[in-house]
Amino acid sequence: MQIDLSGRTALVTGGGRGIGRSIALGLAEAGADVAVNYRSDADAAQEVVAEIEAMGRKAKAYKASVESWDEDQAMVADVLADFGGIGILVNNAGIASRGQSVADTDPAEMERVVRVHAFGPHYLSKLVIPHMRGQGRGDIVMISSVATLGMAGRGGPYNMGKAAMEALALTIAKEERQHGIRCNIVAPSLTVTEMGKRLTKATTGIADIHELDARSPFGRVSTPEDVAAAVIWLVSSANPYANGQKININGGG
Repeated sequence: MQIDLSGRTALVTGGGRGIGRSIALGLAEAGADVAVNYRSDADAAQEVVAEIEAMGRKAKAYKASVESWDEDQAMVADVLADFGGIGILVNNAGIASRGQSVADTDPAEMERVVRVHAFGPHYLSKLVIPHMRGQGRGDIVMISSVATLGMAGRGGPYNMGKAAMEALALTIAKEERQHGIRCNIVAPSLTVTEMGKRLTKATTGIADIHELDARSPFGRVSTPEDVAAAVIWLVSSANPYANGQKININGGG
């Protein structure tokens, strides 16, 4: 089945770089118009917008810190005014925690990481869901992490934020299915992004992430395109029934 998202508008948070960038471009390649959210790197977001426009799709960049209710309200209002609706929401924006034990974690760090990963998706879902109802179909995808499978030490804020995000997804999946809205989770493992490269160097001392290819499933570290492929399937008519599900993009573990 060929995936066709023509006529649908997606809002992708953190869409200027890394996994978010690949998701935004993949959705556009499948026919969607895309609102690209960013927090600080306007140039990167504009590059994504230009690539999408070159495909013949509509795109625009929107600056907002997702953990801010006021900024989310303003962004969603602007997207609705510019595009006329939002049928797909991808809550991708995220930040890493600093690798401290719970006893050594700064409370301010914990709060910020949890706000980005949990409060932000809650705010945006709350704002977007009323506009998805009545469209016939709406899709929300939470970009979580395989971190929630193991809850490793020295990752308390990140683990907490992603676990809360997943709880939110499963709740929305039950509340909104009567309105034709599906809410699912995509959970990447280590991925070839700038954040992934920094994490690899910080935790292993390895400067080139591709040194891990040989010990990874299928002989390579996961790429942003691997994650985007799952998102695109979930929000398309190729997925008529999967709801409240989690796809781990980890090559099988």
